[in-house]
Amino acid sequence: MSNNIRKLRFFADEMTQLELAEKAGASRQTIVALEAGKYTPSLEMAFRIADVFGVEIGEVFQREVEGNE
Repeated sequence: MSNNIRKLRFFADEMTQLELAEKAGASRQTIVALEAGKYTPSLEMAFRIADVFGVEIGEVFQREVEGNE
C-alpha cells in the first residue's frame, strides 16, 4: 500500500507528523511508520487521516496491485 501523507501534510501548511497524529488520534510513531510504508493502517485510522485533510480515503492511500489480477 502506498500513500500521499507526506504530500498532503506539505500542502496543509506543512503540518507536522505530530500535528497529524494528534488530529487523527494516533501516535507520531504511527504516522512515521505509515509515511515510510512500514505499517498498513486500520480502516478506521485511514478514514480519520483522510478526514483530517478533508479528502477521500483514495486520495491518501492506494493499493498496489501486482500483475493483472
